[in-house]
Amino acid sequence: MTGSVQRPLLFLDVDGPLIPFGAVSRPYPTFVTDPEPPGAGTNPLLTRIDPGHGPRLAALPCDVVWATTWMADANECVAPRIGLPHLETVVWPEPSDRADQDERNGLHWKTRALVEWAAGRPFAWVDDEITDADRSWVAAHHPGRALLHRVDPRQGLTDGDYAALDAWLRQPG
Repeated sequence: MTGSVQRPLLFLDVDGPLIPFGAVSRPYPTFVTDPEPPGAGTNPLLTRIDPGHGPRLAALPCDVVWATTWMADANECVAPRIGLPHLETVVWPEPSDRADQDERNGLHWKTRALVEWAAGRPFAWVDDEITDADRSWVAAHHPGRALLHRVDPRQGLTDGDYAALDAWLRQPG
C-alpha cells in the first residue's frame, strides 16, 4: 500500500500580501466586486484587494491556509471578495514569555506556530514581516521543505511573487 502525498501548504497573511500599505508616493488602486460580499463595507482597506488574487492562489499546487490576525474574518470578508472558498485558518496561541523572548531575538511571533501547524509537511509562508531569523529557525526546526517568502507590503503580491511561489511549489520532494 502506498501512502498519499500531501500537497504543500501555503500560509497566507492578509495585510501586506493582499492589502498593500505603506507607499507614500501614490494612491492605491481600489477594486469593487459585484455584488459586494457580506461585511465588505466594514473595512475600507478591503477595496485594495485585487479580486484577481483568488484565481491565482487557487491555481497554485498547494493548500492555502490563512495565517493572519484576521483569523475567521479572512473567511468572512476576504475569501468571498476574491472568490476563494472557506479556508483553514491558523489559530494563534496566546502570548507567552517564550513569544516575548522570540521577538527579542528577532523571531516573528508566527514562526513557531506555523512550524507546529505544518507538522513536517512542506510549506510556503507568504508575509511581509519575514526575516532571516525566521528562515534560520525554520531551517533548524522544520524537517520538511519550507519557503519563507517576504512580500513588499507597498505592492502586495506581484507577478514575480506568484512565479516564485509556483516554481517552488512544483519542485518535487
